[in-house]
Amino acid sequence: MLQSLKNYSTEKIVSLLLSLATNASTENLARMTYLMELIPKKDYYKERIRWIRQLIRENHPSIAFPRRILKELHPNQRDKWITNLAVNHLLSGTNKRKAWQEREGYYPPSTVVISPTMKCNLSCYGCYAGDYGKSLELSLDEIDSVLRQIKEMGIYFAVISGGEPFFKKDIFEIFRKHSDMAFLVFTHGGLIDERLVEQLIEVGNVMPAFSLEGYEKETDERRGPGHFKKVMRAMDLLRENGLSFCGSFTQTSKNTEIITSDEYIDMLVAKGVFALWLFTYVPVGREPDLQLMATPEQRDLLRRRTIDFRAGKPMLFVDFWNDGPIISGCIAGGRKYFHINANGDIEPCVFCHFAVDNIRRTTLREALNSPLFRTIRDVQGRHDNLLRPCMLIDHPDVGRELFRSEGAYATHEGADAIFGPLGAEMDDYARRYSELAEPAWEREFAPRQQQKREGNAK
Repeated sequence: MLQSLKNYSTEKIVSLLLSLATNASTENLARMTYLMELIPKKDYYKERIRWIRQLIRENHPSIAFPRRILKELHPNQRDKWITNLAVNHLLSGTNKRKAWQEREGYYPPSTVVISPTMKCNLSCYGCYAGDYGKSLELSLDEIDSVLRQIKEMGIYFAVISGGEPFFKKDIFEIFRKHSDMAFLVFTHGGLIDERLVEQLIEVGNVMPAFSLEGYEKETDERRGPGHFKKVMRAMDLLRENGLSFCGSFTQTSKNTEIITSDEYIDMLVAKGVFALWLFTYVPVGREPDLQLMATPEQRDLLRRRTIDFRAGKPMLFVDFWNDGPIISGCIAGGRKYFHINANGDIEPCVFCHFAVDNIRRTTLREALNSPLFRTIRDVQGRHDNLLRPCMLIDHPDVGRELFRSEGAYATHEGADAIFGPLGAEMDDYARRYSELAEPAWEREFAPRQQQKREGNAK
């Protein structure tokens, strides 16, 4: 089948994919993977597509994600996600990114996180972005420039954070103007109503991700009375209108027992959540509190439970810290992503609040190739245990050294606390987690890594 399709153009392949998208049968999903395999030039992506095809044939629970996209979504959103995310970004985009690497000497990241505004009506304790000025905001022209620059690199997927993104009243102008891109928007959910749902249906290229802390008690304790019910209502509105959405939570010492339970995940599945983004509390931002950090034992529990969830729950799981072995470690500094805050500062990561560049005085090409970002990518390659990828909580000595780099500055008042007053406690946390992560790495991952290296050497 693959050979007979070799001469199809990308436009023809997209047309065929969209025509197949009305049928979510196993046979049809497999057909779609054969078409997709024709587009990317990198062997890595072809191998990933073949791996997905095998999962389809095995009816793996993770295949519920693409199956639901085909079966449940409003046609406008379904077609946009196939065209913009699957084709423009993952398949054709990787060819542009490879060409960029050949010209510029480095492979571009997979995405950029943009915080267009810091406006927010909540005051959540421990908010990583809580110390940025609430008045900070990027103009539409500035956001447009960032998106045009990343598309030149082959990046057609952007994450929108904040603040509360939907407080930027003209944000949909960006979604409309860049209708060839896919956007994931992290939102507290309190602003989503029938009118906003109509706008989401119209543009089709936006997937909200709702932030939760657990059930009603845990969510309202951090986000304010009544907030959990607002999020549940927003989820119902989206599901009733055929729109996909994600969930997102930050693991803390308070909520680990809940978010690692089957009952909690099953509740999110029943609400219609397509994917779940998993983060861990880092003592940056509003009133850093090490008591809120998940203990090393709790962090390891979430890692192990996520493995269980992936094997049995019909949802996609993305674990920002514990997926290091899957994505080869830390993704900051432009290796896989970077962050542009609402002041235009180009930060290595949403949790690393320092920078040497700003979009108002430099291009993204220059920033990604800066000494700071190059050093970060070099350091990332030296970490042997990918369960310990983070320069803030796993290798805090590295974070402190990078923060002291020439030209680096804190991007808000108090951003240096994790590198100064909290330094000794971060070192202690890193040591205690390593006592769990080192044997886990040797037991569960090191043999696989060795096999992979031996295979690549042949």
